Amino acid sequence: MTLTADLDRTDLKILACLQEDGRISNLKLAETVSLSPTAVLARVQRLTREGFILGYEARLNPNKLGAGLMVFVEVLLDRTTPHVFEAFKAAVQVRQEILECHMVAGGFDYLLKTRMADMAAYRQFAGTVLWQLPGVRETRTYAVMEEVKSSARLALL
Repeated sequence: MTLTADLDRTDLKILACLQEDGRISNLKLAETVSLSPTAVLARVQRLTREGFILGYEARLNPNKLGAGLMVFVEVLLDRTTPHVFEAFKAAVQVRQEILECHMVAGGFDYLLKTRMADMAAYRQFAGTVLWQLPGVRETRTYAVMEEVKSSARLALL
């Protein structure tokens, strides 16, 4: 694993602790990494300022909030021009059902991660939103039957 030279072992420990518990108190974090609270706060502020920490958010249970069906969608555009790419990206940004959108190399242009209440809701989304996105020529849908592993944590140590 290649990391930037700007991070020392203590920075990595801080990042690992924050990945584990983003609500950890500064005092507890300081105890965990064996630094003073003031020193830890300064490091966290620097890591945030330098873009290593992007923000904090709660992980919600989609099954309890009416978004139990996860669907991945391959999207092939009709043309791969800068204008079509920009229009597609702008349209995707405003759709809350689309959790992630990745431009990929290979047999299609974008991979979307979506969440819906159920298959009927996905069908509605596909007809009224997905197939109406700018430049969409073809889609392939993969409904998730079982979520085996789900994590946003990076391997740091």
